[in-house]
Amino acid sequence: MLHDHKDTTLTCPCGSNKPFSFCCEPAIEGHKPAPTAEALMRSRYTAFVLGAIDYLINTTIQEHRHPDDAALIADQTKATTWTGLKIISTEAGLEDDQEGMVEFIAHFETDEQIADLHERSLFRKQDNHWFYVDGEVEILPKE
Repeated sequence: MLHDHKDTTLTCPCGSNKPFSFCCEPAIEGHKPAPTAEALMRSRYTAFVLGAIDYLINTTIQEHRHPDDAALIADQTKATTWTGLKIISTEAGLEDDQEGMVEFIAHFETDEQIADLHERSLFRKQDNHWFYVDGEVEILPKE
C-alpha cells in the first residue's frame, strides 16, 4: 500500500533532503519512533503525503482519536496533494522533553484551491513516544 517503491535514495517528502529510508520511513513503518516533536511532525506530514492513515491515527494522542478518523483522513488524503513543508520554529520537543511545539507551513492543492496550512502544533510524550495533541490552524489561500 505505502511502499511499492524500493528506491532507498528517494528524497523524503518532509523536506529534510535526507533519503526517505533514513528519515521518516522508519517511524511510519513502526521500526523506530520519532525521537523529537519535530521528527514526529515531519513524519506525520509525510504520512499525509503517502496516505499512511493508520500512522496518523496511532500518532494522535489517545484522547483526541475518534471512531470516524480513518474515513475522514482517507477522504482528506485522496482530495489533497501536499506539495511542500517549511518548519518555522520549534519550542522544546527534544528527546528529554515531555512537550513540544512545532510551527510550520504545509503547501497543498485540492481541486478547489492552492493554499498554505499554517499550524502551531502541540506534541506530548507518553510512554517514550511522541504524539500529536492538537494545533492552531490557519488556511492561507494563494492568489
